Amino acid sequence: MLTGKTAIITGGTRGIGLAVAKTYLDNGANVAIAGSRQETVEKALAGLTRYEGRVMGIWPDLCDPASVAEAFASVRAKFGSIDILANNAGVSSRTSLYDYTLEEFSKIMDVNVKAVFVCSQAAARIMKEQGGGVIINTSSMVAEYGQPSGCGYPTSKFAVNGLTRSLARELAKDNIRVNAVAPGVTRTDMVAALPQELVDRISAGIPLGRVGEPQDIANAYLYLASDLASYVTGVTLRVDGAAMT
Repeated sequence: MLTGKTAIITGGTRGIGLAVAKTYLDNGANVAIAGSRQETVEKALAGLTRYEGRVMGIWPDLCDPASVAEAFASVRAKFGSIDILANNAGVSSRTSLYDYTLEEFSKIMDVNVKAVFVCSQAAARIMKEQGGGVIINTSSMVAEYGQPSGCGYPTSKFAVNGLTRSLARELAKDNIRVNAVAPGVTRTDMVAALPQELVDRISAGIPLGRVGEPQDIANAYLYLASDLASYVTGVTLRVDGAAMT
């Protein structure tokens, strides 16, 4: 579905991001995995050796336009284009409002919102020159429902939804589609570490009766990146098993 395409995936070293990377590679794309540190990127690449020649790693400061532009240029130089950007890097917290520091709130907004803006701007400049592309942002179900603590995270994801819709309208004339995926509870490292009893209790509140798997989210990313979604832009696609509906 993605043969001949090149994708950059931020937060691509584990969890949902790594599942997206593998899914894109399995569907013919070249992939650049972006992580926060060189060592985590290299660890992820060590598990992708069967895709040798079609995968590389980068570790720019996602909030620094110059760092991002340099890293993206290296991807373009290796593979010839940048056709897909998956803005998946993110951080969360569960801190109570009464204990929330401005520094913690600012970190959430930097990684979850500012980095999406910086990376989208860098990718869009390249995509416009190439004649089009696709940007996909990771939102969350809590952007709609909120959560009982850690207000910075749902706030940041609500901002991602707004940025997604705005960029979709602005960049459509340049043949750049912009969408978001809003996962529900997904079996990432954090969920996998929970007691099974707690996971069962969470699952009981989801109409489909289970938590999501990273592959469930990756499949949505695959659809939105492919030509099957050629007339889909400005959408936040919920992948949550109808949780809280």
